[in-house]
Amino acid sequence: NGAVCIHPCSPSFHGETRFVCKDKNWQMFTDTCASLDVQSLFQPVHVKPGDAAKYFGAHNHGNRNCQNDLSCIVPDILSSPAVPGNIADVVELLKNISLLLSENVSRVKMQSYSRIANHILNSSIISSWAFVKDRNASSVLLDSVNFFAGKLLLRDGSESIQEHFISTKGYIIHKNTSGKSFDFSVKFSNTRNITGHVVIPEEELLKLPKTSKAVSIALPTLGAIIEANRLDPVFVNGMVLSVALPEELRHILLTFEKLNKLENVKAQCVGWHSTDRRWDNRACTLKSDNVSSVVCNCRHHRRTFKSFSILMSPTTLRNAVLDYITRVGLGLSIFSLVLCLIIETVVWRHVTKTEITYMRHFCLVNIAASLLIADVLFILTAMVHNTALNYQLCVAATFFLHFFYLALFFWMFTLGLLILYGLLLIFFKLTISVFIATAFSIGYGCPLVISILTVAITEPKNGYLRRGACWLNWYETKALLAFVVPALSSIVVNVVVVVVVVVKTGRSFIGEGCKSQDLSNMIRISKNIALLTPLLGLTWGFGLATIIDSHSLAFHITFALLNAFQGFFILLFGTLLDRKTREALRMSYLSSKRKCSLAKVTIFPTWLNL
Repeated sequence: NGAVCIHPCSPSFHGETRFVCKDKNWQMFTDTCASLDVQSLFQPVHVKPGDAAKYFGAHNHGNRNCQNDLSCIVPDILSSPAVPGNIADVVELLKNISLLLSENVSRVKMQSYSRIANHILNSSIISSWAFVKDRNASSVLLDSVNFFAGKLLLRDGSESIQEHFISTKGYIIHKNTSGKSFDFSVKFSNTRNITGHVVIPEEELLKLPKTSKAVSIALPTLGAIIEANRLDPVFVNGMVLSVALPEELRHILLTFEKLNKLENVKAQCVGWHSTDRRWDNRACTLKSDNVSSVVCNCRHHRRTFKSFSILMSPTTLRNAVLDYITRVGLGLSIFSLVLCLIIETVVWRHVTKTEITYMRHFCLVNIAASLLIADVLFILTAMVHNTALNYQLCVAATFFLHFFYLALFFWMFTLGLLILYGLLLIFFKLTISVFIATAFSIGYGCPLVISILTVAITEPKNGYLRRGACWLNWYETKALLAFVVPALSSIVVNVVVVVVVVVKTGRSFIGEGCKSQDLSNMIRISKNIALLTPLLGLTWGFGLATIIDSHSLAFHITFALLNAFQGFFILLFGTLLDRKTREALRMSYLSSKRKCSLAKVTIFPTWLNL
């Protein structure tokens, strides 16, 4: 989403107005910062994101002109002081515009958007960003500008929109185009311009199957703003260049003019990781470095399938191994669950003759159905995000994905309670009608309430979805907790269930007075644990590790291996290894075979008589 040239410095405040920075050779140098007018921090906010609703919000569709060019809000914003409170409000406003009004971004609309962004990118207010409460505000700004600019319409094959502190250029490109380049010269301060250069190599353009577009944005002050806003010790030694490219293009060359041209300052090329909100040194490599400029070779990451571990982790990891595990696991899981439901339909009459077996298979069918729908939705949400469909569709997909995965856990919780009922409440009579009503209330009622409350509380603040995926937000609103907390609570209860089963199994052998039973006792306990672990979702407990250390690839891979294949384990342990189910399948097979033989005997003589 963005690449910069940096040098390895660690700025820190000394006194009130100075940064002290140590370069690679530990030589000291200082830069004087603008002093802050503390009184200005308490000035009233003139423009808030909610105020824009009267012009183009969801409740008023009358003023179409404002929706088309945003002109109605620009004067008020430009006249408001760029103090920390207002900066945060403008960032939120730009985010809302990029989410709700990014269809058909014309030149006029992009100009208005750039003017609004330019107001809070001004070099004279960089120090104010340190007092913006949201430490992710600068990252949100970059994401919003990227997304909105990427929708820019190129009417005549190219477009160029220039403000003092933000510049946007777009071109129509195709495989017959010679190496395409974008040249930028934008202000870093009132007295100084810096330059940047973007080149799409000709060999990359040959990969294009059809005519496409490329849009590049230059943000000369954003590096310093990220540094101030996030209290980041990385000094950005140039502008931030962001490029929106077709999926087929993988490599681009970026040239940065250095702000600090000291000979002994070594440069490093990095890209901004928008999901983790950090500089990533794996995104770009240094091609050449001289006193005045740096050339970086940057990779444009192809969007990959969403890793299954995203369901429990605050961080989305992109990795080929995770991608492969998720695809294979979900494919096998979906096939297994369909087969499981077919088998349950065939044997249902034979395996539900008693109340307790009816209840068990009733829970098993609902567990399989919930997981099947959830897994299919998981694939569909990845497709929704990767095809850049509209925001509302992503919200809807996330809501149903949240609901059905919660339903999975609550049905596994219900099965756990049923096992406890069978073990501990032997003399308590539970009728099937009461069980079904209670099970549906827990299995689908609770997930529905949680899902509705989550979207109702977080969506009005645009905090329902996370950046880069159709799934629950973590960094802004912690909406992911609405899935993690119920899931882990269900797992804790089901762990207790397994402990009770193990204790009961062990006690059944006490008093037999034969040491030869020890081995069979252990085998039976192990079998019970193996059978119950996938049915009760205990492997999802490894999701806690991805929450504690969300950047550990090993934890993500372990979680995906154990849980992406859950449908297969349910088929194996819940259906195929169940003795009564196997007997019922054999009886159904013999019965159908007998009927087929009788049909042949009856039809054959009739045919002869004809």
